[in-house]
Amino acid sequence: MLFDIRTVVAALLGCYGVVLVAAGLSHRRAADLAPAGGWNMNLWAGIGMLVVAAVLLLWMRLRPVRPADTESGE
Repeated sequence: MLFDIRTVVAALLGCYGVVLVAAGLSHRRAADLAPAGGWNMNLWAGIGMLVVAAVLLLWMRLRPVRPADTESGE
């Protein structure tokens, strides 16, 4: 199997996304949300990271890296 950077990036974004979603769900007091204008930015950033990680994994699954065809006679 060839090395694919999409796997590494998707794994990192997925891990950070899970942490941010957990932080966003656990810190929902008004004082925590006030600096962001009432938006739960940890939750939304985490969801965005999880979506991007899923897209990268889907892309990797649908278009895998294939080795280049080379002539072994040269």
